[in-house]
Amino acid sequence: MIPRILIIAGSDSGGGAGIQADIKTITMLGGHAMTAITAITAQNTLGVTAVHPVPVEMVLAQIDAVVSDIGVDAVKIGMIGSAEIAHAVADRLEAMPSVPVVFDPVMIATSGSILADDATIAAFERLMRRASVVTPNLPELAALGGRDAVLSHGCHLAEKGGHAEGDSVHDQLFAHDGTLIAEMVEPRFDTVHTHGTGCSFASALACGLGAGLPVADAFTRAVRYVRAAIRHAPGLGAGHGPVGHALGTVPFDRLAAAA
Repeated sequence: MIPRILIIAGSDSGGGAGIQADIKTITMLGGHAMTAITAITAQNTLGVTAVHPVPVEMVLAQIDAVVSDIGVDAVKIGMIGSAEIAHAVADRLEAMPSVPVVFDPVMIATSGSILADDATIAAFERLMRRASVVTPNLPELAALGGRDAVLSHGCHLAEKGGHAEGDSVHDQLFAHDGTLIAEMVEPRFDTVHTHGTGCSFASALACGLGAGLPVADAFTRAVRYVRAAIRHAPGLGAGHGPVGHALGTVPFDRLAAAA
């Protein structure tokens, strides 16, 4: 059966990140994408100009509608919108203990815009306790207290190295006990067109888990997909442009090994 992936995240009007990036990624990787939108944003490659949180009752109604009929094989959480939404989502997910959850603790957009206040970040604690894998970039990891603090919640940690310095990007996957179970060290791309990489990675990882892949295999496939998407970025906009989720219309399986 096609993996059914529920995305709980914000909308990006520019189409490069958020719900739009998640749907594109999951579709490219053979999954069925379903959504519970937490916030509507007005943004483009230059930044976020407005954010409108969706009422918590509507977020829950979207989740309940999907779960009650179609079913869910994995959940991806991105921009959460508010502390109230974070706690409400945690309540729903705690009632589905067997479903893998990938939590991307979105705090700051690629453009630098703030997407989570202090109360919302504090509420991330509950989502990390429920998550199968947490996928922060390095600044987000520091804001969450570092590697040991995240792993103390009992989740896996996909530590993304894109914000580090150097000619290579070092991505690592740690088990909840701190054991390194997968890593990839690849050349860094010289490009500003990386908008949506974090969202896309987390969605690709969730799609792999929803399809029944072991977490290390899902991690490796997600890294390869995002690298291929960066290589095929269409160069849109005057700022941080979106990656090329459609990979130039070339099937992902033909690109993965070379990414």
